[in-house]
Amino acid sequence: MAASTLAGLGTASLTASAAERITSGAGDREYYELRAYRLKDEANRGLLDAYIEKAAIPALNRLGVKQVGVFVQQERTGTPAPTEVRDPLSVLVLRVYPSLEVFATAGARLSADAEYQKAGAEYLNSPKASPAFDRIDSWLMLAFAGMPKLELPAYSREQKPRMFELRTYESHSELKALKKIEMFNAGEIETMRQVGLGPIFYGQALIGKDLPHLTYMVSAENQEAHAKHWSAFGAHPTWTKLKNDPQYADTVSKIANRFLVPTAYSQI
Repeated sequence: MAASTLAGLGTASLTASAAERITSGAGDREYYELRAYRLKDEANRGLLDAYIEKAAIPALNRLGVKQVGVFVQQERTGTPAPTEVRDPLSVLVLRVYPSLEVFATAGARLSADAEYQKAGAEYLNSPKASPAFDRIDSWLMLAFAGMPKLELPAYSREQKPRMFELRTYESHSELKALKKIEMFNAGEIETMRQVGLGPIFYGQALIGKDLPHLTYMVSAENQEAHAKHWSAFGAHPTWTKLKNDPQYADTVSKIANRFLVPTAYSQI
């Protein structure tokens, strides 16, 4: 899919080496589905939580989706930052697929899973007059070559207190979106690791609204530590070099970020 995306850009769009860095090892890279369950009121949250924890996560794990993250917006006081998105009541779910085949067949396999159907019966059979959610927004993403697999810092693996920042970078053209991915692969990801930003995943959006864009998630044990890590990143010489490189100019037209906390049953 990544190769076909590049094919539509023309031969002058990227250098051969840059195109190879973006598309290399696509068969070994994970696919991410990010779902946003939009809820009408707080009452629906309990039903959705019970379904995800007791039915969806166990069934997805059986299918080979070994990590499922579930998040809600972090409670924050004061005026939000200009780029921060404060959604209506919603639950974000990150599904980590080992291949496109697992993604494509997941729905049918869940429908045939008797244990899943039984555990999720109340949610799955909720009446029209009282649905479990308003609507679901969904994005399918391909992991970057620079970080082909999801990574979990120790505090996340050990289920210790933690917070996450989900960032989305929109671009005004397909070429510029790919150049921003190249920029991440060329050193931005590794710099984030070095300063302790705790990267979780980086994904090129393949399907979903507001294309073209990329989405990534970083983390920390708390908000104070996270702010320090961002300060260190901003002062890092590698980042300074990358952001001043003319080839990466105007790659991002809009940034949106969300501060998230995991639910008690989240696997991330």
